[in-house]
Amino acid sequence: MAVIWAITVATFLFHLYFNNRYGYFRDEFNYIDCGNHLQWGYVDQPPLVPFLIHLCRAVLGDSLRSIRFIPALASSLLLVQTAAIARELGGRRYAMFLSAVCALMAPQYLSNGSLLGTNSLEPNLWMGCASFAILAIKKSNPRYWLGFGVCAGIGLENKYSIAIFGAGIVVGLLLTEQRRVLLSRWLWLGGLAAFLIFLPNLLWNVHHHWPFAELMHNIRAEDRDVVWGPFQFFFQQMLIVNPISAPIWLTGLFALQFWPRLQPYRLLGWSYLVCYAFFFSQHGKNYYLSPVYPMLFAAGAVAMEALIKDRPRLQWLRPALVIVLLINGLYIAPVVIPVFSPENFLRYAKTLPFKLPVNEHAHARAALPQWYADQFGWKEIADEAVVAWNRLTPEERQDKNCGIFANDYGQAGAINFFDRTLGLPPALSGDRTYWIWGAQGYTGNCLIVLGDRKERLEQLFDQVEFVGLSPDNQWALESPIGVHICRRPKFGTLAELWPQLKRWW
Repeated sequence: MAVIWAITVATFLFHLYFNNRYGYFRDEFNYIDCGNHLQWGYVDQPPLVPFLIHLCRAVLGDSLRSIRFIPALASSLLLVQTAAIARELGGRRYAMFLSAVCALMAPQYLSNGSLLGTNSLEPNLWMGCASFAILAIKKSNPRYWLGFGVCAGIGLENKYSIAIFGAGIVVGLLLTEQRRVLLSRWLWLGGLAAFLIFLPNLLWNVHHHWPFAELMHNIRAEDRDVVWGPFQFFFQQMLIVNPISAPIWLTGLFALQFWPRLQPYRLLGWSYLVCYAFFFSQHGKNYYLSPVYPMLFAAGAVAMEALIKDRPRLQWLRPALVIVLLINGLYIAPVVIPVFSPENFLRYAKTLPFKLPVNEHAHARAALPQWYADQFGWKEIADEAVVAWNRLTPEERQDKNCGIFANDYGQAGAINFFDRTLGLPPALSGDRTYWIWGAQGYTGNCLIVLGDRKERLEQLFDQVEFVGLSPDNQWALESPIGVHICRRPKFGTLAELWPQLKRWW
């Protein structure tokens, strides 16, 4: 484990070094703003990440490296978790090392360490649950199921998809000899612990009439996401965790299902199959299944170690597997780690033997992949809002006389992050949780509006003044953005118009 910890520290430092190469990501503004409004839930996520970034900013500040400290730490610690699972499954040094290298070189986990988001903590929490399940079986101690429940409850406060993994574990219990655990009070106490930890967010969702479910329904109705066919979805699974590691995690899956040595842990194989079937049938994005792969890496590494151990002719595979994984991982790493400038990245992308995945149709228009393109253009949008604010009369700038309305959470979050120090009011929006926060007392007699067409605005206001376009950024997904000053509304008060401004898709 000392070697694994050394690699973990090196990975953490690697992320810290490269995490400020581009700019703030669209979703990071959302988490930061939600962290400024601490509550038990938000339209598009539970409260854990906003709470953690609130604490992190209080201690480390607002730099990119500070904002991304938590994801860098979580992604690095995943190597230790993966190696520990391999050890608990009976693996020795080589299995631990091989599984950690698989996790290290998986593009999705490298990406998780580079951007703040619920994806950053998801693999750690899923594998925390898997570890407690393994320990409960290995030590014949059902008390570990209480730890499983606590970890699952925390996971539900991070991202709801861990419920599918939990359901997969239950299916695995029903289909294996471990079904006797269902009669243990510790399993039910674990379920109760998960429910109680999740309860505040559940009550928040009930109080606000299930906003997350409404958001997911609207996204599907808009046909916004790319839908993968069966072969494409499987290929995407190989792509996000490194195609070279596919033989290892596939070996792990088969070993969990059929190898007598791992027979006690067969429920883990069933849990993967349940998660795979669910996310594929529901047209989930390619990375939704990514948190589950570390346990398959671990199981596959244990099986590989056993296969090679007593076969002298196969000993060359021990270093070969690691070397090939490292070389291929380093080659693919720039796909998700901004080691190149945008210009050099586009040249590098042409050397790849595959097309970079596009999860939403709107992302196809960007020069860079979405996870890079959405790190550009936000400061320019915020600066254009300042230009509009400076055109207002002193009376209009007085408290609650003129608000700033943004069409999406990225624009609103960027204005709040970059421009609050300049005395601008908090941005309003109908997007996601900003709509729940409401009009905040603004009358609507004067509004600075970002990202809307003048023709539409003239239907709502008697006077619409075009301020300008945000400076064009060739790498941004959203650029340029038009900014208007709107006066003399035709709709009454902003509070009366607010229900029509809801934008959840």
